[in-house]
Amino acid sequence: MQGYQLTFFTEQNRKHGHQSICDWLLKFAEQHGASGGTLMTGAEGFDHAGKFHSAGFFELADQPLAITVYVDEQACQSLMNALAEEDVDLSYVKIPVEFGRTGRSVA
Repeated sequence: MQGYQLTFFTEQNRKHGHQSICDWLLKFAEQHGASGGTLMTGAEGFDHAGKFHSAGFFELADQPLAITVYVDEQACQSLMNALAEEDVDLSYVKIPVEFGRTGRSVA
């Protein structure tokens, strides 16, 4: 199947409403047609303004996070339109991909 890999970048301490933005975004993406998604943590990173973020020894609040989902064309449009209406400030990368499954399907 043809579609897109969307990767959103944020930090551990961010919230949307009363929920962690990571948890919220994974559920939101699923509700808008994402076929799968993964949350990944990073040791260090820098943002669009050049500010460095890292997971400190005692403090994880500033830890960089990446949420990657894969979507077909229709789900991509639905998700991006819905995010625009939510007015959530997130950096993202959108990459055209082919995705599917291998092996035997498991029920």
